[in-house]
Amino acid sequence: MMITHRRRRIAFRTLALSAWAAGVLALTACSPTSSDAEGTAAAATPSPAKGENRNEATASANALPAGKVSPSPANKVPSPPASATSPAASGVGSPAAAGTGGEDDGCDHKMPISPDEIAVYRYTPEGGSLSLIIRHGNWGCGTPDSDGAPFETVGKETYLPLDQAAYITVTNPIVASTENQPIGVQEFLDWLEAHPDSGLVFQYHLGADGAIDHLEQIFTP
Repeated sequence: MMITHRRRRIAFRTLALSAWAAGVLALTACSPTSSDAEGTAAAATPSPAKGENRNEATASANALPAGKVSPSPANKVPSPPASATSPAASGVGSPAAAGTGGEDDGCDHKMPISPDEIAVYRYTPEGGSLSLIIRHGNWGCGTPDSDGAPFETVGKETYLPLDQAAYITVTNPIVASTENQPIGVQEFLDWLEAHPDSGLVFQYHLGADGAIDHLEQIFTP
């Protein structure tokens, strides 16, 4: 009986040791050492802050396409300042500005006074001699919508003696012709009296006595 009882206690002890060893192995297998190590490593790795995430997102959104380079302020070429003497602002004195409509029309805008052409306005017999009331002038520059250059008078009205035997030729509107037709002195004076201040242009010639001995009308359209 003693032997049997001892064997049972030995068997029970062996069974208990086996169960303890199995529990130790199970606990070792389920040990959190590896999980803790992984968790510790993950915790040791710093996660990006919220501000850094926002900055990275903004930087990604603003990134230029491949091959494009964003110009820096130092590389920008400044625009040249507007010149006060640009061609658009310096038209004064240029040949184009002198002509009509800003173009060079080839006309001399400073023509001298014509030495032998006058505009005739009226006549007067005062002083016992016949004289034409005239004004001197020169030919100006015509415009594209005009029929010809105008005779631009200058100065005041003056007198020129007219020889009563002068040779006079006239055109339209004194006679119905565009070519000069001879006319008598009295006929010419009658027309001037009926049409005062007409300003018709004539080329004249003075005789030895200083009076007009030849008067030829200049046809103007």
